[in-house]
Amino acid sequence: MNFKLEDSADKSLIAVRSKVKRDGAKESAKLASRALVNTLLSLIVVLALWVFALWALNVTPYIGKGPLDVFGYLYLEADSSENRQLVLGALSQTMLDASIGFSFGLFFATLIAALFTLFRSLEQALMPIAMLLRSVPLIAMAPILILIFGRGQATVAVMGAIVVLFPALVNIVFGLRSASSAMLDVATVYGANKFAVLRFVAYPSSLPSFFAAVKISVPGAITGALLVEWLATGQGIGYGIISAIGRAKTDEVWAYVVVITLVSILLYNLVGLLENFVLKRFAPQVWKAR
Repeated sequence: MNFKLEDSADKSLIAVRSKVKRDGAKESAKLASRALVNTLLSLIVVLALWVFALWALNVTPYIGKGPLDVFGYLYLEADSSENRQLVLGALSQTMLDASIGFSFGLFFATLIAALFTLFRSLEQALMPIAMLLRSVPLIAMAPILILIFGRGQATVAVMGAIVVLFPALVNIVFGLRSASSAMLDVATVYGANKFAVLRFVAYPSSLPSFFAAVKISVPGAITGALLVEWLATGQGIGYGIISAIGRAKTDEVWAYVVVITLVSILLYNLVGLLENFVLKRFAPQVWKAR
C-alpha cells in the first residue's frame, strides 16, 4: 500500500513539474512574440514619420532620401554589394565602440551606486561633482581627453563611459534606495550587515531601475560612439557620415542613419525582452504588476 502511495505521489510531482515547464515555455514564447510586435510597431512608426517629414518639409530629393532610395542604394544599384560592405563595416566598428563605452559606463555606474548606498557621506561629497561634470558638454571635453588618452580605444572607453555613466548612476542609486523599510528592518533583525542587505535586499529591488538605466544607456552608448568616431578615431559611422556629407554622397549618409537607427531600435527592444525574463525570474511581483 505504501509503495502505491509513493508511486502515485511521484507521478503527481512529475505531472506538476511538466505543467510548470509547459507554462514557462508558453510564457516565454508570449514575451518573445510581444517583443517582436513592439519592434515591428516601432519600425512602422519610424518609417511613417520619415516619409511624412520628407513630404511635410518638402525636402528636395537630392538631399532627402526616402526608404526606397536607401533600399536601392543597398540592394538594387550595380555597386550595391560594395555599398553594403562599406556600411556594415562602419556599423561593426561603431557597435564595437558603443559596447566598450556601454560596458565601462554601466560597470562604474553600478559600482559607484553601490558605494553611495553603503556610504552616504561619500554620495554627499561626490554626487555634486558628478553632476557638475555631467553639465559640461562632451564636445568641450573631447580635446582634453584626446590629448590625455590619444585617439585609440582608450578615448573610446572614456568618452563612451562618460555618456553612459551619469544617467545610469542616478537611476541605479534610486533603485538601490527603493527597497521597503520593512524588508530592510527584517534583514537587520536577522543580523545582516550592510553588504548582505545590499546583495539580498537592495539589488533585487533595484532591478526595474537598473533596466531603466540600461535602456537609457543603449542609445547613449551609440551616441557617444558616433561622437568619439567623429572627433577622435576617424572610424565607424560617426566619421562615415561626416565624410559622406563632405563628398555630397547623400545616399550613403541616409544609409548610415537608417542602419544605426534600426540597430538602436532592435537593441532597445532586446533589452526590454531581457528585462521581462529577468524580472519574471527574480522579481515576479514587480513583473506581474506591469
